Amino acid sequence: MSTNFDNFLEQQLSDPELRREYDAQQPEHAIIQTMIDARKHAGMTQKELAIRTGIAQSDICKLEKGNANPSLRTLQRLASGMGMTLRIEFSPMREVQYRNV
Repeated sequence: MSTNFDNFLEQQLSDPELRREYDAQQPEHAIIQTMIDARKHAGMTQKELAIRTGIAQSDICKLEKGNANPSLRTLQRLASGMGMTLRIEFSPMREVQYRNV
């Protein structure tokens, strides 16, 4: 089911320049969402994760809001605190076609 936001986003992304910028931000957004999903799957609050990892709850909040860039070491600590392992993967790039409107 399409929402008003989905329609708005689709309309905005018809601009090739905006589309390129949006696509460039996707890996960062994917990491953030994966981190949030993992924490929730582990049944943990930010505060609980902070206690387990020694990372300040405010820093975890900043990471989840996209206001900070985590180091690989920080991501490993977060994963370990959730009882998980961190896996980083390189995948072949997909060819992106941009429409000229």
